[in-house]
Amino acid sequence: MIPKLPVRQTGHHKGDFGRGILVGGCRGMAGAISLAGMACMKSGVGSLKIATTKESFPIVASFDPCYMTSVLPSDQNGIVSLDALAPLERLLKSSTAIGIGPGLGQSEGLIELVSWLYTQVPQPIVFDADALNCLSEVPEVLMHPAGPRVLTPHLGEMRRLLQGEHSDPVELADRAALLSSEAGAVIVLKGHRSQISAGSRKIFNPSGNAGMATAGSGDVLTGIITALLCQGLKAFEAAQLGCLIHGLAGDAAARRIGEISLTAKDIVRFLPKAFRAVLRKERRRQIRQQKQAKKS
Repeated sequence: MIPKLPVRQTGHHKGDFGRGILVGGCRGMAGAISLAGMACMKSGVGSLKIATTKESFPIVASFDPCYMTSVLPSDQNGIVSLDALAPLERLLKSSTAIGIGPGLGQSEGLIELVSWLYTQVPQPIVFDADALNCLSEVPEVLMHPAGPRVLTPHLGEMRRLLQGEHSDPVELADRAALLSSEAGAVIVLKGHRSQISAGSRKIFNPSGNAGMATAGSGDVLTGIITALLCQGLKAFEAAQLGCLIHGLAGDAAARRIGEISLTAKDIVRFLPKAFRAVLRKERRRQIRQQKQAKKS
């Protein structure tokens, strides 16, 4: 069954739909966190702040006027430094959910920063891209989540999380489900018919197409799931619905422009159509239930 989207009623304000924080974007990779930010805004978050480096800040801020930006300390390579821990901790105090990883980069300081987020911050957090690569350097951290965790690796990132122990895609999928159970985290193994695992629960996403195998597609998914967490969905439901919406938007884009020309920005563009499709399906389900209730 498809998780229900949060109901919006007259009188609601932006605070009712959560405050998101996205962390990422280093020198040369500002687009990744910007795509995540645009997707997060299109997926219903109440308000969003992107925390990024001073090198990426002007680019990130120019992508979309709807989200806010905050500058984090960076090292000589234009990557978020460990000095960002204190200002980031202050930012997170008012957040509902967090996403980290798109365009983040990798460094010794980031390994410590990402580990701190995983083990010390109680809010729901989505870990993607370089945040996963940081966690793969300290795999023991995975067993100590401080709150709901959603990990969104592709096959290569999953392989690194497992310390290169498995290479066969079927084995990786089985181990992803096992790791999810052991760590108490939701794992979205991205690919054709992405697998979403949470303990004994495992489902496969039915939507999506080959055109979505393009740079930035995963960043968009991070933004969608973060937005759904901000609106109150549990981690597994946010991951399930996020993958479905992501794929439906990609399918709508492919129908309009074709798989070859599809880019991550097109997935963002078609998110409204995907959300409307899910809402229509939910409405039809409610009508069927009402009719069945009257008959009985």
